[in-house]
Amino acid sequence: QVQVAESGGGLVQAGGSLRVSCVVSGLTFGKTVMGWLRQAPGKEREWVSCISWTGIYTYYADFVKGRFTISRDNAKNTLYLQMNSLKPEDTAMYYCAADLPSCSQSLLSTTPRTSGSGGQGTQVTVSS
Repeated sequence: QVQVAESGGGLVQAGGSLRVSCVVSGLTFGKTVMGWLRQAPGKEREWVSCISWTGIYTYYADFVKGRFTISRDNAKNTLYLQMNSLKPEDTAMYYCAADLPSCSQSLLSTTPRTSGSGGQGTQVTVSS
């Protein structure tokens, strides 16, 4: 059974930075495509980024390109999202998704069917 635990969110001023993490268990992390998605109150879920199991291929939603960086440490079964130049519109609950069928720009244009892989998410709040 896949289990994920997101952490690292918090309150930050606009222009600031945060790094959120996701520890994964219950699968072979090093062979798993991973992603981050988010949901703001009253809004649909949206994909933020995804990463191939090697970490070589990464994709980003247009609204975070150049500001966010996804990475992974396969030795630690951990996924990261470094968020810089944060904006108030980045305020949302962030979830990680494990074992995606693929990682592509096309995936990021779809609406996530679920809130990740069952984790509680981590709240990111950006004040103006």
